[in-house]
Amino acid sequence: MHPFINILLFSIIALLFGLIVMWVSKRFKVEGNPIVEQINAILPQTQCGQCNFPGCKPYAEAIASGQAAINQCPPGGEDGIKKLATLLDVEVLELNPDNGDVKEIDMVVEVVEKDCIGCTKCIQACPVDAIVGAAKQMHTIILEACTGCDLCIPACPVDCIISIPAPLPNYIRRSEKPELYNLISEAQKC
Repeated sequence: MHPFINILLFSIIALLFGLIVMWVSKRFKVEGNPIVEQINAILPQTQCGQCNFPGCKPYAEAIASGQAAINQCPPGGEDGIKKLATLLDVEVLELNPDNGDVKEIDMVVEVVEKDCIGCTKCIQACPVDAIVGAAKQMHTIILEACTGCDLCIPACPVDCIISIPAPLPNYIRRSEKPELYNLISEAQKC
């Protein structure tokens, strides 16, 4: 046979096998566990690791498989535990104190700039990449990205990271009164 015919024949056979594999993969596709996605949707997505898992998705998988209790997420608090208990039809548990406490108000962290030595240990400890800086340079926190997990505080060798109440987002803050209001109030005083 001619070499061109052999190449054409093998190409057609390869194409047919490829189409068969594609059809089989779509026909017999195995979906993930939908309960894991529902549990993950309830979790706060702080990726803080306080539950002893590297993030919310692995914790959701552990809950779904029965390897973890529903009470290991301090950022989710009692409300999160109640939602998980309702979803899984299990008893509501108290938050496990070994995993931390529920904070009454939202907290974030801040770097005391004059004390920062630029060691980058806080950057390595942050699970959500909310810390910006470089070696031997001062670091800062992106407040919108900070989840308040406080994992960077013990990582800092000079204790220059402090926990503060989370500021209100810019779109909630009250804007300054326009200059016209000041003119009106001055005119009413006269």
